[in-house]
Amino acid sequence: MTDTKPFDGKLALVTGASRGIGAATAEALAAAGSHVILVARTASALEQVEDRIYAAGGNATIAPLDLTEGESIGKIAAAVAERWGKLDLLILNAAMLGSLTPVEHIDPKEYSRVLSLNLLANQALIAAFDPLLRKSEHAEVVALTSSVGSKPRAFWGAYGSSKAALETLLGAYADETEYTGKVRVHIVDPGATRTRMRELAFPGEAPESLKPPEAVAEAIVNRLTGDAATGEKLRVDA
Repeated sequence: MTDTKPFDGKLALVTGASRGIGAATAEALAAAGSHVILVARTASALEQVEDRIYAAGGNATIAPLDLTEGESIGKIAAAVAERWGKLDLLILNAAMLGSLTPVEHIDPKEYSRVLSLNLLANQALIAAFDPLLRKSEHAEVVALTSSVGSKPRAFWGAYGSSKAALETLLGAYADETEYTGKVRVHIVDPGATRTRMRELAFPGEAPESLKPPEAVAEAIVNRLTGDAATGEKLRVDA
């Protein structure tokens, strides 16, 4: 391991890796030495991220799948276990915004989809990969959240409640694994960032006024190479 490649020989899995913060984080981890498993629904978009990683001298494997679909998470966990035997870095980034609407107008079917991806899939990922994380010499779990998870905002009830629940889930996991001294949990609020989700939420906002996803990726890598305590929350400001 070197200062320039702090994750040399490490295996990372990043969800929502086809664009935005997920793609930027995957590329940053690859640049830091990790072999990165890229997870998202769209194979063509993942291939573009994979190409950029290889062009920069890194290594990656694409895993196109829908995290809310059947046994997809169990299957990828089994494949990782068979090929690598452990997992060092788990980045829980995949999420959907859903409609911004008053609580009384939330569509039950859409709310179910929001919770399925933003919360339930992340719990399933932790459950499936926990044995592999514990086989790592030092494992890191990162979950992306939002300010509306801790500070409720009008019309953001569906998305915000999914992130509030995610924060509670990760906080509990941090407490439960702290005794091992081998698994560290990070909750990251990226703040206002130039992403597709941000564009959907704030269509009138000037994209150039926001920090790029690469700034969040850099903050995540810095966090993982630092000495923050497990379960602590990081806010990435401009």
